[in-house]
Order: sequence, then C-alpha cells, then structure tokens
Amino acid sequence: MQDILTVENLSVSFNNAQQQVQAVKQVSLSIAKGETLGIVGESGSGKSVTARAIMQLLPEHSVDISADRIDFQTQKLTQFNDKEMQTIRGQEISMIFQDPMSSFNPTIKIGKQIDEMSTKHRKLSGRQAKQETLTMLELVGIPAPEERYHQYPHEFSGGMLQRAMIAMALVCRPKLLIADEPTTALDVRIQAQILQLMKHLQAKFGMSILLITHDFGVVAGMCDRVVVMKDGELVEENDTASIFKYPAHPYTKRLIQALPRIDQPKKLRERNGINKETSLVTVQQLQKIYQMKLGGEVRAVDQIDFHIKQGETLGLVGESGSGKSTTGRLVLQLQRASGGEVVFQGMGIHQFNRKELKQLRRDVQIIFQDPQSSLNPRMKVLDIIAQPLDIHQLVGSKKERRERVEELLALVGLEKEHANRYPHEFSGGQQQRIGIARALAVNPKFIVCDEPLSALDVSIQAQIVELLRRLQDELGLTYLFIAHDLAMVKHICDRVAVMYQGRIIEVAESEELYQHPIHPYTKALLEAVPVPDPAIEAEKIRNHNITLQSYEFTKNRLEEQRPDHWVLQ
Repeated sequence: MQDILTVENLSVSFNNAQQQVQAVKQVSLSIAKGETLGIVGESGSGKSVTARAIMQLLPEHSVDISADRIDFQTQKLTQFNDKEMQTIRGQEISMIFQDPMSSFNPTIKIGKQIDEMSTKHRKLSGRQAKQETLTMLELVGIPAPEERYHQYPHEFSGGMLQRAMIAMALVCRPKLLIADEPTTALDVRIQAQILQLMKHLQAKFGMSILLITHDFGVVAGMCDRVVVMKDGELVEENDTASIFKYPAHPYTKRLIQALPRIDQPKKLRERNGINKETSLVTVQQLQKIYQMKLGGEVRAVDQIDFHIKQGETLGLVGESGSGKSTTGRLVLQLQRASGGEVVFQGMGIHQFNRKELKQLRRDVQIIFQDPQSSLNPRMKVLDIIAQPLDIHQLVGSKKERRERVEELLALVGLEKEHANRYPHEFSGGQQQRIGIARALAVNPKFIVCDEPLSALDVSIQAQIVELLRRLQDELGLTYLFIAHDLAMVKHICDRVAVMYQGRIIEVAESEELYQHPIHPYTKALLEAVPVPDPAIEAEKIRNHNITLQSYEFTKNRLEEQRPDHWVLQ
C-alpha cells in the first residue's frame, strides 16, 4: 500500500537562554493511505512535538528542526515555506487539538469559524460554505445544527466542542487527519462516540489518521499500527495486535501493565481499617439548584442520599455534568446546598457558622483535579504545604513548621530539598503529590479526591493510586473518589455510586457493580470503557450503535421518571 506520509530522521530542539533541549531525536515513521497509526508515550515523550513539526506549527525563533525527509504524497514539506504550508494545512492535512476550548476563537460563532475553512481552501461562497458547515455538523452528530451554527464556543459542552472541531478539521475532506489526544478531557461515553465517529468518517472519506494518545485502550480500538515514544525517541514499532501480545521494549511493557483493565477482576487487598458499624459521612436528600437568569432552573444535584463508612473509599462516577464535583464541594461546604443535609461524625454541618467550619476543615480536605492550577505559582512548596498549618496554628516555631513539611514530603515520596522549589519546577505527578501533602498537613479524617488522576499519564496514575492506598492504610483515611475513569475506580474503590443528571441511580460493591450492573445507564457507561485488547475493541467499533442505543434508552426512561425536572440536556 502506498504511503501518504513519510518522515525520516526528524529531530526537534528547543532553545532557551540556559540550554538546548532535544525534544525529538531521529524519529522515522510512515502512514499508508487509509491507515490509522498510533503514537503512544507519556507526557514529554515528544508525541505532540513530532506532529506539530510535520505541520510546521512550532515557533521558528526558538526551535531547530531537521529532517532527511518529510514527504506528503509527492510533496516535500521540508522545502515548503509558511505560505506554501498554508495551502496544505486544513485542506490536505488537518489537525484536531487536545483542548477544544482553547482552539476556538471565543468571540466568533462556531458556524462562522468552520465556514472560514471552506471559503479559504475550497473557495466556496458564503452560502455554500454555510451549507457545507451545516452538513458537517449534522454528520458529526451535533443536534439542531442550524441553531448550533449561531452559538459561541462557551455555549457548547466539551464533547460538543470536540465534535465541532472534528467538523472543522474534516470540512475540506483532508487526506490526513492528525488527532492530538482528541478524547483526553472527555468522559468514557463521549470518548466512545468521538472515536466511533472518527472511524466512521475515515471509512466515508478514505483518509489516513495519525492518532496521538497515552491510552492503550483507545489504541486497541482505533489503530492498525503503533509506534511507542520515550524521551523523544521511537523505541518500538509494530502492528497493534503484536504490540499488545508481544511488547518488546521494557517501556512498552510498563505502559501496558500500568493501565488498569475493567475486564479483569479486582485485585484483593487486605482492608482492616473499614469500620462497618460507623458511617463517617452521611448525605441525606442533598440538593443544589441553580436559577437561570432567563427563567427556569438547573438541578445540578437532585435529592441524593449516600453514606461512607470510616476507612472506606466510595467512588462517584458519571459523565461530565452529572453533578459529581458539585456533590464533592457540597459535602465539604465549599458551596451552600439548596436543600438536604450532610452529617459528619454525627453532626449536621449545613448550619455551621464560620468558626465551626474552620474547625471542620481540619477533619475534611480536598485534592483537586488540576495540580498545576491548584498550587500558587508564587509560593515555594514549603509555604504551600505549611499554609494549612499556619491557618490552624498547629506549629509553634519555624523549625517545627519545616520539620512537619519535610515529614509530609517524605510521606508522599518527595525529598526534603523539594521544599525550596516552586511548583513549575515539578512534573504533573510531583505536583499532585504536593497537593496530597498539603491535604494531609492537618491530619484529616476524610478527603474528597476530585478527579485527581485525569491530568496524569497512566504510569504516574498507578503511582498516585498506590500512594493513596498506602496513606489510607497507614493513616486510616476515608475517601470520596470522584472520577470518570471507570477502570481505575474499580480497582481503588470499595463501593461505587453512579450519578446521572444530578441523581444517584445505582450504588453497589465495586466488583458487584462491574460484574452485574442493573441500571441501563451503568451498562452503557461500562460498555463504553476501552480495554487494551484489539479484538474486543474492534468488535465494539463494528457494533458502534450499542452504546448510543443504551444511552438513549436510559435517557427516555429517566424522562418518564422525572418529566418535570428534565432540564439538563
């Protein structure tokens, strides 16, 4: 089969005042017509830099790029200047970026931004471009395309924005689509829909796909061949089935082993810390209602009940917008509930005054989703971790303060020398460890873990999960673990609660829930989770309507149950 893209000995170096960093080292790869090639590796391995170098999207003033050959069909891209590349980008090669929100202009309506691709590259009139845009929006599964055409990016959900970006990337019928982590920020159901959509459109338009990801489950369902990158180098290349069955490089083996599998039994773990007689946290009829400016209301959390035993980990799962994070904030009184009650150690905390809430903060803490944005960039790690100690006046001298911080750093696997550094000097996994150390500073009894793994690579996720487990065993902690990674939740949580449209629709022991789900929405979620097995994922792609049909059945059933309250679409 003829190659549509050939790259030989591509190297990329970034220059700054102190040193030159080689991000990509002598990488060679090729993609055949109609083929899907996956590039996998952890953050910093050079995946995205490789793709951007091919597209010539890296800043010229700070980057040195060299390659023996970058050929697209018969065109030698290494000889193209920026103006010539503009005729290639969008028309011949399109790219889907990782963060859809930052890829759209927030001041221009979605339809007009997609129109621009057709008017610029295909020389269509305004009316023709609009018709092409509406057709493409409908093709990618966006409902009411005429209405959505006139909306701004902030009026779209994450999944809808990603679909709109796919529409923009494909409106010129490109021969090669580069998808850079296209589903990282999406929940499993939307991820499954996006991947199925890409596969469908690939068959419809006969295009090739370069898929960049760190999720081997996604690779299993999408890719014909896989290349593995580490520290800027290509360390392994093979067809997808062989990569999973016979991984050759130790790094590839480590990545595959680090990925939790939803189709494997939960590993048994000695748990002596759960007090089955005592509920540390009890939530009763908890509710959060937002009143809309133009009338109507949004029931973000709708009269939910659950309890968490002392020493237990309760998983809270569901798609984006289901009310998971809002529930966590309500439990911690970071937001005021519209109704219901949260009972902590036998005390209802919804009526606590400011002084009582300050005392409560010693017992309840939170680990945030994005470690980078939750750490003050102007403060050293010493002061970040010590801040709760200062607020609650738990240390008397600077010496005691520093000793406690160094003790906490050691507890989360960091060195005492790290106390004098700033957050930007750490990797994402290390930043999350700092956030965990800060949460542990006041010796809490209960911690809300709000998507603490979503921004991390799979191997780093495994390290953080092991850390949380060890800390739970050593300190007797109780967790509310909020996540959309159902495979990870299965292996870390004792029980799992499933949320949908503000309600908890199913709660069970984790193994029982995954083996015998009762609610159709739970079944739809579990069906959508990718597993690192090409045969299983290929079958899912062939039967791509299963997940959507299950979801539609769930939606209709819930509408019948609560017709007056169905306000979150």
